[in-house]
Amino acid sequence: MPYEQLPITADKPVLSWANHDLSRDELRMATNVASLPFVFKHVALMPDVHLGKGALVGSVIATQGAIVPAAIGVDIGCGMMAEKTPFTADQLDGKLRKIRQDLEAVIPVGFSENKEADKTVQNWQGWRSFKDLHKGVSTQAKKAERQMGSLGGGNHFIEVCLDEAGSVWLMLHSGSRGIGNLLAQNHIKTGQHLARKAEETLPDPDLAYFLEGTEEFAAYWRDLQWAQQYALFNREVMMERLKQVMAKHLTGGKPFKSLMSVNCHHNYAEREVHYGEEVYVTRKGAVRAQTNDLGIIPGSMGAKSYIVRGKGNFESYCSCSHGAGRLMSRTKAKNTYSLDDLIAQTSGVECRKEESFIDEIPGAYKPIEQVMANQNDLVEVVATLKQVLCIKG
Repeated sequence: MPYEQLPITADKPVLSWANHDLSRDELRMATNVASLPFVFKHVALMPDVHLGKGALVGSVIATQGAIVPAAIGVDIGCGMMAEKTPFTADQLDGKLRKIRQDLEAVIPVGFSENKEADKTVQNWQGWRSFKDLHKGVSTQAKKAERQMGSLGGGNHFIEVCLDEAGSVWLMLHSGSRGIGNLLAQNHIKTGQHLARKAEETLPDPDLAYFLEGTEEFAAYWRDLQWAQQYALFNREVMMERLKQVMAKHLTGGKPFKSLMSVNCHHNYAEREVHYGEEVYVTRKGAVRAQTNDLGIIPGSMGAKSYIVRGKGNFESYCSCSHGAGRLMSRTKAKNTYSLDDLIAQTSGVECRKEESFIDEIPGAYKPIEQVMANQNDLVEVVATLKQVLCIKG
């Protein structure tokens, strides 16, 4: 059997594809979620599962009649985009450093944002419904505009990769930026307030939920969908800038057509049909992998990444992992590794090799090959990529 049923006591079972024995804290978090009365059938844990807030990162949670905002998290719509270009490895010779510098000049990273929104961003149809969002973000319209087309920090990244045939791929990882974070925080606080008001005992305060049919549920669902669309378009805006930089260096500025494009969330919720019933599926660090769905499973900044095609495994709610998953916390990574280690582990990758990025060192992540081996019943590999350039948020 490709998965195991965890030995826990809860209302619903937990099926795990994890490539490690879960710790006591991880088991407790899985038990808390599986004990919620509105969880449907079972909870599924992906191979890269690890501790999160409220729910494990790498969880797939199907629910009926309710939804848990913190189970989705604050980076609503976080996900990946990748495009296969018509270029080959030899065309990159001697150009990677300049490409990286040009990318850093046109795509803000970390806490940076665009000085002003460009026409593509200003014309995004989502701005029309901004006034309907939670009142807690009403003053954030201009900031949300300036952050559209920016990467953010943490484990967000931009990469130029090569597949096994030497074709050049462009890949990036980002979400809904500050506006999605603020929306999530406002709704999570509302859910926790309602739980306290009702004197409801929850296994974890971060598992406060909204019931379908209430005003709070409708408001959260509306804002959730908006933030997910923001995240999707944010990646498209950055990818277009990435392609313009590549064209500058490889075609003299002439636009080129991609041979394949994938844009997928891995922190989100949608209505889907499973086991013949309509449910709300929350993927917290997981990618949808319905039959023939294309997805992206990145490794660390010194490891392989994969373009995959879903197999539609119903027991995983048609899902797969969203990456390698952290092996150690950011603090532990900084205390364990040195700058020399970072330089060694990112050998052959054009990137900033600075102490501020030690928490993203490849050694802080699980081996991606092992994660992939644990989900061969969930996806098949379409392309195996290795980065030659990486920009971290």
